[in-house]
Order: sequence, then structure tokens, then C-alpha cells
Amino acid sequence: MAFPAGFGWGAATSAYQVEGGWDADGKGPCVWDTFTHQGGERVFKNQTGDVACGSYTLWEEDLKCIKQLGLTHYRFSLSWSRLLPDGTTGFINQKGIDYYNKIIDDFLTNGVTPIVTLYHFDLPQALEDQGGWLSEAIIESFDKYARFCFSTFGDRVKQWITINEPNIFAVMAYEFGVFPPGVPHVGTKAYQAAHNLIKAHARSWHSYDSLFRKEQKGMVSLSIFAVWAEPAEPYSVSDQEAVKRVVAFQLDFFAKPIFIDGDYPEVVKSQVALMSKKQGYSSSRLPEFTEEEKRMIKGTADFFAVQYYTTCLVKNQENKKGELGLLQDVEVEVFPDPSWISLNWVCVVPWGIRKLLKYIKDTYNNPVIYITENGFPQGDPTSFDDTQRWEYFRQTFQELFKAIQLDKVNLQVYCAWSLLDNFEWNQGYSNRFGLFHVDFEDPARPRVPYTSAKEYAKIIQNNGLEGPP
Repeated sequence: MAFPAGFGWGAATSAYQVEGGWDADGKGPCVWDTFTHQGGERVFKNQTGDVACGSYTLWEEDLKCIKQLGLTHYRFSLSWSRLLPDGTTGFINQKGIDYYNKIIDDFLTNGVTPIVTLYHFDLPQALEDQGGWLSEAIIESFDKYARFCFSTFGDRVKQWITINEPNIFAVMAYEFGVFPPGVPHVGTKAYQAAHNLIKAHARSWHSYDSLFRKEQKGMVSLSIFAVWAEPAEPYSVSDQEAVKRVVAFQLDFFAKPIFIDGDYPEVVKSQVALMSKKQGYSSSRLPEFTEEEKRMIKGTADFFAVQYYTTCLVKNQENKKGELGLLQDVEVEVFPDPSWISLNWVCVVPWGIRKLLKYIKDTYNNPVIYITENGFPQGDPTSFDDTQRWEYFRQTFQELFKAIQLDKVNLQVYCAWSLLDNFEWNQGYSNRFGLFHVDFEDPARPRVPYTSAKEYAKIIQNNGLEGPP
């Protein structure tokens, strides 16, 4: 089962989750610094990313792991507040530039292609204090930050992700309030944030396109989180329609404006408008794009970056009482099949990734696709032998092979989440997704390969699995 020649095998991390050095060498505070330092059990055992994997000082150790795997690609994110402590180019932190220059140069020396994310949930606190993603001003701030990064690193970085999982971020931060700034605004502010995230992405894509593309010849996209969905009752028309709504509200909400026509899916607009009217709002809680904005947003991605972990079953659930909330707008109940193996929030459903890829191919004009995250948590954190977890990875690679060979999906890069066990947001260090185990009790933060790391290295060396799919 050889994958196409030149297929990209990668792993991924993000700045806040691995770097540590939260106030080192002139770095400004980000919202996660503020959020975790406030305590209140908002994160498992009040853990923080102050030190995390210590990658800010232990980069050489990470590089050893990357070389040990034989990765062709590596996705990491830039800490906005390490580069621009107050979020603006008014003060530029040279030590931050030096750190990322070293990483990027080490990649090129070792034949690894960097995929660089500009924003992975860690907004500079100074910008949050001015309204953050709920303020229109963030669009300009993000565009200026993106231009700074393109001009500083774009001579060597050719693959950019503007925003990581805008759909997850908007919901977790503003619907549920479990990500910073930590205040839930049920049914309203997540839409507002998402609206600004889309416009910020589009603006920065245009900046790259007009100012940097000709000389740098790179590509820019954003990474969208996607759960595949199946009807709870396969022959129920109402459940089938509910599945379409789940996909529309989650994946298509961001992908349709950017890849197709600059606007939200019709079912999203009609559902939110209908519910808003029921609830006595004078207009829809979903903001509208102007015609000019639609033109600006349409076509602002050079490849399709998607992040898949799991699949769910969906049942139609009419919102008869007109309750406020995102899930209530979608009018669904979402749950796992009890027969699926469940690892924390991830149900092991490898075939879901193939269905998702086929959907993207058919819906979005057969784009080049990068899987920028996919993975499974290690069930037993005390053991380095994760043979069972590796089996889930192996099944996933079989499904990817089928997607490429049988469905003719144009998948070009796969990034496992994650290179290292790291700070998994609200779950702190309790949920381990790393290919390498990190001992968070040891100040040296030693990295030790799980069985999965050794097996993944073989896959990369062979450019695929041995044996029939």
C-alpha cells in the first residue's frame, strides 16, 4: 500500500501547548496565560502552559524527535505575543524572531517542510483587552500580524495556515466560555466571532496574494475542524436532513464562504433566522456579509486543510420551545454509537475520515487536501507501549489509502496530532496525544517514543503500509 510519490508525512504542535517560556525574553502575555493563572479549576488541576514541554528552551530535543520519525513536514504555530508582545508591530521582539528563525532554518537544513500556523487560540492579551475576536478591529490587527510574519519568515516558509479551527475556537470561547476569555454568550457571540475570523482570514490571504505571492510563491489556507456525521436511524429522512445541518453548521459554515461563494450555507442562514424570529429578535443572530465582503472572502484558500478526530451519530431534535443556543439552532441531538471504542472525547471511527475526504472532494471541486491534525489519545499514560493506539492509526492510514486510490481524493499531506504529549487546553496534561511521551514531573521534560512513534517512522520510510488495504 504505497502512497503517491512525494506524499507528505508530518506531525503537529502549537505554540502555547508546547513552548512554555510564557514570559521569557520579552514575550507578552496571551489570553491563555491570563486564563490559566486565574485558577478556579477551569483547567484540569489548575494546570498551565507556563512550562509545558519546554520547547522554547528544548527545541533541539524536539528536532531529534522529528528526525527520529523521518518527517517530511512539520506543522507548528507562531506565538503572536512572543513576536509582538502587545499584538501590534509597535514593538517587535527580536528574541521571538530569533527563536522561530532557528526552527525554520533547522527544518530546511534537515529537509523538513514547515507548515506554519499564525493563530492557534493564543491571542495577545493586549488585543483581548480591546475586544478580541468580537471586535471588528481584530481584522486589521490580524492582517498586520500576518503581513509581519509573511515578510519575516516567508522567504523560507511556503505553506501557511492563518487560523486553526475557527469553528472550535468560536464555540469553545464564546458559546460555552470554556476557552478564554471565559464568558459564555449562548447563541450570539460565537457567530460574531466566527464572522470576524472569516474576514480576518480573507484579508490576510489577500495581503499574501497581492504583496508576497509573486516573490515567495507560497500557499495560504486555514484549518477547519470536522466531525463526520451519520444518521442515528439510517432510513429516517429527518435524521438524514439533521446530518446535513450538522455538516453545514460545522464544516461548510467556514468552507463554503471561502471556497465557493463568499457566503454562509443557505440552511445555516435559514435555521438561525427562523430561530431568531421565534425568540423575538428583530433580525437574525447570524451576521450578514455585504456583497463587497462576499467578493473579498470568495476564493481565499490555496488548499483545503482539515482536522479530523471522530464521527458521531445525529438525530433530528426539533427546537419546539425556541431555546437559545448553537445546538438548538441546528436542531439536533449528537451522540456516539455505543459500539464504538471511546478514548476520552475521541470515538475511534477510522472510516469516517474517508467519508469526510470524499465529501470535501465532491463539494469543493476536488481541492488539494492537507490533513493538518488527526490522532488518538493514549489510554494508559504510564505505558510507552501503545500497540492498541497504533492499530487505530494503522486503520486510519488504510482509509486514507482507499480515499486516494479508490475515491481519487487529492490528499497530499498528513499531520499526526501530536509530536509530543502537551497541554491539551482545558484537559491540561491529562490527555496524551503525543507520538513521544513527555514526563511533566521531570524538569528536563524528557521525550521518549511510544510504540506509535517507532511504527510511524516505518510508515514514513516505506511511504505507506505493508500488505493489502
